Amino acid sequence: MANIAVQRIKREFKEVLKSEETSKNQIKVDLVDENFTELRGEIAGPPDTPYEGGRFQLEIKIPETYPFNPPKVRFITKIWHPNISSVTGAICLDILKDQWAAAMTLRTVLLSLQALLAAAEPDDPQDAVVANQYKQNPEMYKQTARLWSHIYGDAPVSSADYNRKIDKLCSMGFDKNAVIAALSSKSWDVETATELLLSN
Repeated sequence: MANIAVQRIKREFKEVLKSEETSKNQIKVDLVDENFTELRGEIAGPPDTPYEGGRFQLEIKIPETYPFNPPKVRFITKIWHPNISSVTGAICLDILKDQWAAAMTLRTVLLSLQALLAAAEPDDPQDAVVANQYKQNPEMYKQTARLWSHIYGDAPVSSADYNRKIDKLCSMGFDKNAVIAALSSKSWDVETATELLLSN
């Protein structure tokens, strides 16, 4: 990696570690490799959101051209959010694409991602199924996001009804992750979720 990128990311890495703001917001960052090309981030689900109490892991890859190009970031922890792919963890956030500026830092990125969890942009979705649910049935979206936060992000317990439906389909021999994805995308209707699972 170019020397400028290494020096810059080392400085920003230390900035996140020492920052009171990131500490207060329960944001962490760790090295994955010694040459600072890959980092592992962690953000806490913001209060008063379906993600509250969850811990969400991020893969952060630093390009050779950093800071002139943004880091490549994706969620490793599965999450139900209009701007994050429920399948790949890819993120739709302007500062990670065309609105990136070289003055932005790792701290800016992590705080922006945490803010995105509190303020979704359903009109610019990464996951159309989630965005549609967010707009058409906000209560179901919140329950689904809470359940995903519980199962994948270790947030406190969620809807007993949704958990019963998951258990029912798992008892038929389907994979738990596939069951959760099918039920979530089929508005928690066991019959249509079963049809989807059988068609795969």
